[in-house]
Amino acid sequence: MRIIMLGPPGAGKGTQAKKLSEEFNILQVSTGDIFRKAVQENTPMGMRAKEYMSKGLLVPDEIVVGIVEERLKQPDLAEGFILDGFPRTISQAESLEQILHKNGMSLNAVINIQVSRDGLIERFTGRRVCKSCGASYHIKYNPPKTPGICDICGKELVIRPDDELETVKKRLKEYEQKTTPLIEFYRKRHLLINIDGEKPIDEVYRDIVDSLRGEEK
Repeated sequence: MRIIMLGPPGAGKGTQAKKLSEEFNILQVSTGDIFRKAVQENTPMGMRAKEYMSKGLLVPDEIVVGIVEERLKQPDLAEGFILDGFPRTISQAESLEQILHKNGMSLNAVINIQVSRDGLIERFTGRRVCKSCGASYHIKYNPPKTPGICDICGKELVIRPDDELETVKKRLKEYEQKTTPLIEFYRKRHLLINIDGEKPIDEVYRDIVDSLRGEEK
């Protein structure tokens, strides 16, 4: 089975991808992970990426796509994969189609985890992290026993820069502009499965599995 995970930052794609990886016995392919691995192992595309990164420049799309292609050709993905973090744009999605077609592969489904903007903002801005031991909390869903204090080491809890309101709004806006068009792209290809991401994690997981099992029949 070959699956793509779609959804805005904070929707829980990574969490669900990990659980699905175990359910279907296929590997989760995180774009960030394969990118770092390609650079560390000095693969042809990894070496090209390193040139841009060493100069503080953005890595061009063609190299990002090339790194993904290198990974998808490896034998441990022959039985399937879960792509988490790629594609992010229509251009990348079109390139992925070409890669899969060239290698005699096709997608089974694109899981789109839907969470409202307000819900996402609440998830991010409610996060708190211990600046001493790194333990994480949420003021609503997983609050510390004493507000602002870590249960484990008693040190102060802080908001990470990534979870500041203005940063969150900027990330969501970028997602809406660049990645939302992918929803229509995959709907037209009859691959899209919309999932209500507002439910508890286990319910979201069950909904995804039931949908994918239906696709297999």
